[in-house]
Amino acid sequence: MKKRKTGMWCVWILFPLLLQAQSHTATSFEDNNKTKTNMEKKVKNAVTDDLRDIYFAGGCFWGVEEYFSRISGVQAVTVGYANGTSKNPTYEEVCSGKTGHAETVHIQYDPKMISLKTLAEQFFKIINPTSVNRQGNDIGSQYRTGMYYVTDEDKTVLSSVMINEQKKYGKPLAVELMPLKNYSLAETYHQDYLKKNPGGYCHIDFCSLKDIQTNGLIDPSKYSKPSDAELKKTLTPEEYNVTQKAETERAFSGKYWNYKEAGIYVDAVTGEPLFSSADKFDSGCGWPSFTKPIDPAVIIENEDDSYGMERIEVRSRVGDSHLGHVFDDGPKDKGGLRYCINSAAIRFIPYEEMDKQKYGELKFLVK
Repeated sequence: MKKRKTGMWCVWILFPLLLQAQSHTATSFEDNNKTKTNMEKKVKNAVTDDLRDIYFAGGCFWGVEEYFSRISGVQAVTVGYANGTSKNPTYEEVCSGKTGHAETVHIQYDPKMISLKTLAEQFFKIINPTSVNRQGNDIGSQYRTGMYYVTDEDKTVLSSVMINEQKKYGKPLAVELMPLKNYSLAETYHQDYLKKNPGGYCHIDFCSLKDIQTNGLIDPSKYSKPSDAELKKTLTPEEYNVTQKAETERAFSGKYWNYKEAGIYVDAVTGEPLFSSADKFDSGCGWPSFTKPIDPAVIIENEDDSYGMERIEVRSRVGDSHLGHVFDDGPKDKGGLRYCINSAAIRFIPYEEMDKQKYGELKFLVK
């Protein structure tokens, strides 16, 4: 099997992972068909009348799959081979360049939560659109870029995005815009590869995820800030001092710094949703840490030069509560940010209670 090369910002694949990938060649054709059938059932079960489909080819599909799986409104992503001349090709056959397939991701998304236009614009942020048959260090026709649509309506949207992108370059874009002719799922070990192998090869930078706006996901009109007198009655002294006076709780003292339950974290003052447990990680700093907010719009950033330091303070949108700070030393494969938040500034809503507490529409962000 062809070995992938690593990009500058990616981690080398460890030898055991190579052995894992190579072991696929010993998988029987029957087992592979069974795996593909199970994956197809999974995708089919995710489909509703409300979801739409789009197919993006952006070089190695491992990173492209992981990138789009982190976007709110995307409900399912698989990797496979599209627009080739044979049916159900193997990875080795595709790598030979003789089948004409492109490594492609199939994205199912909710158009009420995110638009095709936004998805296409994000796609252009993770590719070199003028590179022919090459993305990152991977070379070959299977690594060409393309957007493959299933409706004429989608073609119109994608064409508009292409026209705007072309204005940024002095030479023609090397991105195919074509109807989807065929698509077959890739082998099991390719599916969710970077989730299963966090140190695996990836040719893209995830930093542009911070640019995406999930417009309309959180409606600020649903939340309001109580009076100062009421806050003094409903908040503990520490919660009041942290949220209203920008104080900081002691490291390892807050109730959420090492909390691992599934759910969302909301502003302790207004109840506005801020963070999901799916984006929480153990940074070792002693405060709750998140790679991103539920919606970038719910966070306000301010320069903070207090205590002789240069930092970026984060506050809640509606409540103007001091939450903590954001730093650029977070997980690189998840955008590189660390939102360092005071436990006293947030309140946890367990996944099982989200419907009861009127946060049910956000359950998809948790699981």
